[in-house]
Amino acid sequence: MKYKIPIEISAKHMHISREDFERLFGEGKELTFVKELSQPGQYLAKERVSIEGPRGKMENMAILGPFRKETQVELAITDARKLGIKRVIRQSGDIEGTPGCRINGPAGSIDLEKGVIVAKRHIHMTPSDAIRMRVKDNDEVFVITQSFERALIYANVVVRVHPDFVLAMHVDTDEGNAFAHDEEQYGVILNLFDGDAYGLSNWADELLSGIQR
Repeated sequence: MKYKIPIEISAKHMHISREDFERLFGEGKELTFVKELSQPGQYLAKERVSIEGPRGKMENMAILGPFRKETQVELAITDARKLGIKRVIRQSGDIEGTPGCRINGPAGSIDLEKGVIVAKRHIHMTPSDAIRMRVKDNDEVFVITQSFERALIYANVVVRVHPDFVLAMHVDTDEGNAFAHDEEQYGVILNLFDGDAYGLSNWADELLSGIQR
């Protein structure tokens, strides 16, 4: 049995530490709640910043709460290219060796030494979801989208399991625009090559050589 996974498209945004937030917005300032996001405890804040790279600047960057231990900026590849920032694909929180940027707020600016990533596409799910779908935390899977005349298969989708998660797959704006999604957009996991995209490449080579599985 296949299970429908809602697909949510995440525009560019940032997570921020309290220290960095106060440098940008003023000592003692707090994030202002606007609305809850799909994952429990996560919310959109009212405050916005601009970010700068070697080639340009982007205004109105959304901040997500609550505060985190380290500041992290999440961009699509198109965003990173416009800013002239090296495109490094990582899971959220894995920021060692990643590029930085300048962040501007109403009370000051900071030069972030690391923390700019292109988030690896991923699925949030509970342990019960993982059992039903026969996957485990940090597995990589293929997901085929439901779409109108433009379905596609995502490879290298990381499974992230936690009791507090709500089932949802997160892709960035580049990835979301790659398929003509409807209002109710979803995907299902495909059990191909144990989630290894290299296996898909080998399969393509076999087909080109006339080998049929």
